Formats: sequence, C-alpha cells, structure tokens
Amino acid sequence: MKQRIVTGIVAGLAFFILLYLGGYWFTGLIAALAVIGYDEFLRMNGLKKNRLVEAVGYVGLLLLVIPWQLGGWSSGELIWLFMFAFLAATVISKNKTTIDQVAMAFLGMVYIGLGFHYMIATRSIAEHGLFWTLLVFLCIWTTDSGAYFTGSKLGKTPLWPAISPKKSVEGAIGGVLLSIVMALIFAWSQPELLSYGQAAWMGLAIAIIGQLGDLIQSAYKRVKGIKDSGTILPGHGGVLDRTDSWLIVFPFLHLLSLIPSA
Repeated sequence: MKQRIVTGIVAGLAFFILLYLGGYWFTGLIAALAVIGYDEFLRMNGLKKNRLVEAVGYVGLLLLVIPWQLGGWSSGELIWLFMFAFLAATVISKNKTTIDQVAMAFLGMVYIGLGFHYMIATRSIAEHGLFWTLLVFLCIWTTDSGAYFTGSKLGKTPLWPAISPKKSVEGAIGGVLLSIVMALIFAWSQPELLSYGQAAWMGLAIAIIGQLGDLIQSAYKRVKGIKDSGTILPGHGGVLDRTDSWLIVFPFLHLLSLIPSA
C-alpha cells in the first residue's frame, strides 16, 4: 500500500505539472505514455518478437497520437494507409507475419493512438484547453473514487461479475453521481464556458463511458489471463491499467461534440 501511495503521489504531481505547462511538455508526456502503452499491448499479444509488425505499429501510433501537419492528411486516411501497410507485411513476410497478428497490432495502434491523440487535442483548445482537460480528467478520477468508496460501503448488486467480480451497481451509480457533481463545480467556476445543463450531461457521459472503458480493459485482461498490463507503475500496474478510461472518454466526448474542437 505504501508503494502504491508513493507512486501515485509522484506520478500524479509530475502529470499535473506537465498538464499545466501544456504545449510540447504535455505532448511529449502523452506520446511517451502512448509508446509504453502500445509496448504493453504488443507484449500481451505475443507480438514483441515480430520486428516488422512492431516497426509499422510504432510509426503509425506516433503519427496518430501527435498532431503533425502531414499535407492535410486526415486520421482516416492515415488509418487506411497503415491498414494497408500491415496487410502488405503478411505478403512481404510470406505469411510468417499472419493476418491475426497484424489485425491485433492494427487494433492496438488505432485504440491507443486515437485515444491519446484526443487528450492532446483537448489540451490544445485555444485559450481554455487546460479547463476542459482538467474537467475530463477530474470527472474520470472522481468516477473511479466514487465507484470504489460507494461500492465498498454499499455495494451488494454485482455490476458485471463475468468481467469484473468486485464492481457493483451501487458503486457505478455512486461514481456517476460524483462525476456529475464535479462537472457542476466546473460550471459554477466558469459559467461563461459551461452551462449547468451541459455540465450534467458531460459528467454523466464521462462516468458511464469511463466505467465502460475500465470494463473493456478488464474483459481483455481476463481473456489473456493477466492481472495487469505492465509493471512500470509500482503498485498500479501498467500504463494501460491507468489510462483505460481515458482512451475511451476523450474520443467519445469529441465525437459527441460535448467539448469544443481545438
């Protein structure tokens, strides 16, 4: 427990400092997390020995994560290009690299690459990027804390026992309510940026989608028979263990236009 607390404090402090600085500092942090997360993904799927798959995946990942100016190419066009590159790898390797391998590597590249991309996009919103990014992160973390403490005290009804036996319906509801409260606090602090109605919808969406993101990662690890995606954060597991909700919430909010575009 002591190791977990120390890691959380140190990592959290460093994260908030780089988030506050924004620009290249935050972009560099997110790019590093994306690379580590993709490395964990490749390891979980036994793809670390396939140099061809690794090379294509890491290049595609960084092109998706970082907002490069690539002659006007869209994310969709980049995704298609790297889908083609992955498929071509099966031919170049004479099927030593299989379709199953490239399909999994491609899925991880898009899931992790676009998830982290939208964190940078949110922080890059002109003038108020820090406000929107803090709002999303604090609602995610409030959801986690609310679900944990409410579930510990009041949890009786299993939420999804086949995937995550310890989670409860009562905990999930507690997480939703606290997320909405957190979003309303942001609306109170900056009413010219966020109405109370919009805040309530954001808090609700972040809590529901964030908990689904957590369950997605739990389901995946259960299939793979592992507890954590990695060991880089002592007491907390790997990068994907800590960012599973982030990777789903940020793209989802942009998809629904609940936060402004950059």
